[in-house]
Amino acid sequence: MKLFANLAVAFVALSHIGFLVLEMFLWNTPTGQEIFGMTPEVSESSAVLAANQGLYNGFLAAGLFWGLVSKRTDIKTFFLGCVLVAGLFGGATASTTIFYTQAAPAFIAMILVGLTHKKT
Repeated sequence: MKLFANLAVAFVALSHIGFLVLEMFLWNTPTGQEIFGMTPEVSESSAVLAANQGLYNGFLAAGLFWGLVSKRTDIKTFFLGCVLVAGLFGGATASTTIFYTQAAPAFIAMILVGLTHKKT
């Protein structure tokens, strides 16, 4: 079960590395414009904001990787909680897709991490 929990945390972390790449490096390209359904004008005018978002996604990924390397449940849970809140907010305010790509995987990983945590 611990392996599945760690794989779920790694999936969420790698997803956020992917979001970082999309938002920081591909936002203002045809690929980024297609993925996010934007015109070149919209992507150009929002590129700085997207890069900022991407950087934050990188910090979330770094925290999750820290939790995996340190094997600390509290760190994993904290950063999964941050991802969950961000995903719920994004799903409610920006696009429901964010709920499925960010909040749901974080919630599943959080449950798996909780199930493997040994009470001391």
